[in-house]
Amino acid sequence: MKFQGCGTALVTPFQSDLSLDEAALRQLVRRQIEAGIHFLVPCGTTGESPTLSRSEHLRVVEITLEESSGRVPVVAGCGGYNTSEVIELARELEALGVDALLSVTPYYNKPTQTGLYEHYKAIAIETKLPLIVYSVAGRTGVNVEPATLARLAAIPNIRAVKEASGNVAQMASICARVPEEFAVLSGDDALTLPLGALGGRGVISVASNQIPGAMSQIASHILAGDFAAARALHNRWLPLMEVNFVESNPIPVKYALSRMGLCQPVWRLPMTPPSPAAAQRIDTVLKELNLIP
Repeated sequence: MKFQGCGTALVTPFQSDLSLDEAALRQLVRRQIEAGIHFLVPCGTTGESPTLSRSEHLRVVEITLEESSGRVPVVAGCGGYNTSEVIELARELEALGVDALLSVTPYYNKPTQTGLYEHYKAIAIETKLPLIVYSVAGRTGVNVEPATLARLAAIPNIRAVKEASGNVAQMASICARVPEEFAVLSGDDALTLPLGALGGRGVISVASNQIPGAMSQIASHILAGDFAAARALHNRWLPLMEVNFVESNPIPVKYALSRMGLCQPVWRLPMTPPSPAAAQRIDTVLKELNLIP
């Protein structure tokens, strides 16, 4: 698959008893596809994957595959700090029939750049699937440096990076170092536009949970070189992109989706509902953007 456009880092809806809400998940996936999303990313960290059991992880991906039915690619979350466990999960996801894998860097144990390279190389050797490296130092404690990404890009099935460092200078360095066929995708909605100007190919988005059509249009305008049109949409929806991080993701986006009638406001610990002040801020933005009455 071509890694470009907008992919949604799907939330995982739960019922009030904390079990998977399969009906709500199916509805979310159908809504994404009908709105023109370019690809779907179930069981990333926005999907609260660290709190899912292995069987739940596979079930969420399986449902996403069933509902997408080949209409859009499915890129399954497949990360962690135990390389051998990530490889086992990669094999199971490959057997399910996903199109690619998104693998967040090992968190907490803070491997060196050599360790990061060897980690991703080991995964790539054990799967035929294309692999997207996910670099988000603010959450994992470790940054995938441009030189390391350039090395990883030489491995045939490591095909893209979800770049969420928040560092535009680093993004520029990555775009300048990696081959043209290696896709640099934004991991921050609000930085999709500047990254696109540097050569980025799109975004793996949180906001597209709420506004899949608009985020897909922004990515399409960027790919077409129409930065004026992309900027107009970006500016319109920037308040939503910002309020989605008023507290730790995915607390705000899941609360917003519940207010939009798309899932229940249920999180698994250690995620909790938003504070009253945060909820009020989210409500205000949703109303101003006509996403709720």
